[in-house]
Amino acid sequence: MSTEPSEAARPGKHLIRTAPETAGLRIESLYQSLEDKVLALRPREDTSPLRRAYRFAADRHGARRRLSGEPYITHPLQVTQILADMQMDLVCLQTGLLHDVIEDTSATVEEVEREFGAEVGRCVDGVTKLRKIKMYSREERQAESIRKMLLAMVSDIRVMIVKLADRLHNMRTLAFHDRESQQRIAQETLEIYAPIAHRLGMGKIRGELEDLSFSFLEPEAHENLVREIESRRAANVRMLEDIQRHVEAKLAAESVPARVEARVKRPYSVYQKLKRQKIGIEQVYDLLGLRIITDSVRNCYAALGVIHTEWHPIPGRIKDFIAIPRQNLYQSLHTSVIGPGGQSFEVQIRTDEMHRIAEEGIAAHWKYKEGKRGQAADDQRVAWLRQLVELQKDLRDPTEFMSGLRVELYPEEVYTFTPRGKVIVLPRDATPVDFAYSIHSDVGNTCVGAKVNGRIVPLKYTLKNGDVIEILTQPGHLPSRDWLALVKTQRARNKIRHVINVLERARALEIGQGFLEREARRLGVALSRVARADMERVAGEYGCSKVEDLHAALGYGKYSARQVLHKLAPEIVPADSPKPRPAAPPADGQPAAPGEDLVIKVRGIDDLLVYRAKCCNPIRGEAITGYITRGKGVAVHSRNCPNVQKLLYQAERQIDVEWTRSARESFPVKMIVYTDDRPGMLHQLTSVLFGENCNISTLEARQDQERGGETGVVEMTVEIRDKKQLERVVSAIRRISGVRDVQRIQ
Repeated sequence: MSTEPSEAARPGKHLIRTAPETAGLRIESLYQSLEDKVLALRPREDTSPLRRAYRFAADRHGARRRLSGEPYITHPLQVTQILADMQMDLVCLQTGLLHDVIEDTSATVEEVEREFGAEVGRCVDGVTKLRKIKMYSREERQAESIRKMLLAMVSDIRVMIVKLADRLHNMRTLAFHDRESQQRIAQETLEIYAPIAHRLGMGKIRGELEDLSFSFLEPEAHENLVREIESRRAANVRMLEDIQRHVEAKLAAESVPARVEARVKRPYSVYQKLKRQKIGIEQVYDLLGLRIITDSVRNCYAALGVIHTEWHPIPGRIKDFIAIPRQNLYQSLHTSVIGPGGQSFEVQIRTDEMHRIAEEGIAAHWKYKEGKRGQAADDQRVAWLRQLVELQKDLRDPTEFMSGLRVELYPEEVYTFTPRGKVIVLPRDATPVDFAYSIHSDVGNTCVGAKVNGRIVPLKYTLKNGDVIEILTQPGHLPSRDWLALVKTQRARNKIRHVINVLERARALEIGQGFLEREARRLGVALSRVARADMERVAGEYGCSKVEDLHAALGYGKYSARQVLHKLAPEIVPADSPKPRPAAPPADGQPAAPGEDLVIKVRGIDDLLVYRAKCCNPIRGEAITGYITRGKGVAVHSRNCPNVQKLLYQAERQIDVEWTRSARESFPVKMIVYTDDRPGMLHQLTSVLFGENCNISTLEARQDQERGGETGVVEMTVEIRDKKQLERVVSAIRRISGVRDVQRIQ
């Protein structure tokens, strides 16, 4: 489905016009090239259903245009071209042509099924977003749309293959959007769609989605990095060509049949490594690479021997994904070596079949006209998907759902073992608690310690490749809320939260019922005489399906007992009229002075005490969410706060908050800057802040001894007015020569 609105949706937007005759010829030419491509791959294919789908889509989209000014039908045609390049079947190609007709035209699912069959109808419906469903927020719409898509994927993986092709074409044409839409769409692509492509093994699409997202999210960093890579390209190409010829000759001498390809690491992948390791581009060992593609697993290892005979391998850089494939079935041998002149480069070695799977992933297994319309039942990539849907099905809160999904889509990189040798694959930075829950929920709940490689380690220990883990348990032990900050997997988080929620809900229910009974006695209300139906009616008015839910909400502090009693017995309990309290104490938690502008308030309620949480200290313009605390009012967090992302709060305690009218105050923001250690750097940093009229509260500069003193680290607290000013400051700092990374500390 397209992320671009039609011309009708933006009546004031100036669009490039194309003569109808010229546009019609180009569209027909686009379709004909699509049909020719299908027939070249499958000469006996009956393409009449494809042409019918094209005519149907062209008729329904009519004169609608994209923001580029092109007729709208060019988008589904280009999406279907991508699918044809992946050699997908006729049903998938028809879905590509029809994927927007339900969402953007008057066509219905029933009509599509009647015209093209139930299979096509089901796939088109699965790709269609849920825009027509009225929901409270964009986040809710996004969460429900992705949830629907995941469910559709389980029954037919073609739904996601079409969606990835759709997103890829939208990213290629994202330049026609406004800046805000570019940022939103690129962020969603980077967080959701590129990782899904990775988990389905579709490396080619994943790489392009990441690079395109990077270019819109960090345009300056992208431009600088590409310029730096390009400045080295000529020398790198010459070196790789020399190495390529040398390797080909050596492999031929050893009778290892192979073709050798040169490659340069993708910009986004380089950027991630530079950020993660705080290094310069000259320290990226796998910036340059060779790919050796041979005919058998035996010859893969033979080729590895040839490479290590010629050049010294870099310790810790040898990875065998043939013996232990990744979860997305990726297989290859990786090694980094020191080449001519001390220049390091990476070598990937795989068979032709492994290469096809690495590039195309699950699409490489698709069968045409063989009666196998679905994926293999035992495909690991689809098994992962089923598990993901199972984990997410009970998460109704959109923030919770999206946060959990991002965790599960995180690339799996740590390969650990049980004492009996079973391989357990976990996300990077996983802990023994994650390992315990991956074995069984009872093992996780009763975990009290862990041994790694025979040595007792703390539960916050970060697991590494090859670790052998033994979990120590104690009957009757229950998980701690602190574990939510340790674990990385959604399975572990769900299990921990379930136990904690059961215990805390029982406690909140008891407290809430006690509050109500004590307040009723004080005000002279006989609760024993209140009909159950009246209690249920009042609970319903508060959005609670049961009386017990209302008691729990009282225990959490979401409502007051007096308010409830007023609804139950208005003739006895008068309406409460509390005086408004300050809605925005500063980050230090002290009440605001009388007369100050209010900064944040609870949506629809003016008398609740609200304060910004110290863990993230949100600033004006950021997306925020509130959580009710016991006795302290409403804590306001940034939606990107680690404590929110790790789901340390229950959904029952969440409350909607919003920024109020413009205020004069600024907000303290802690930042850390990694730079080259050179004279004048501090002066340039402070000049940027002076230019933005930002006050510096604290500043500390030092050498990073972990990297031999070559990197400077500057930590500072800066007074910032709003999110836009913070973005300007970060962007200006990144433009300074020698700055490696800028991070906001939360």
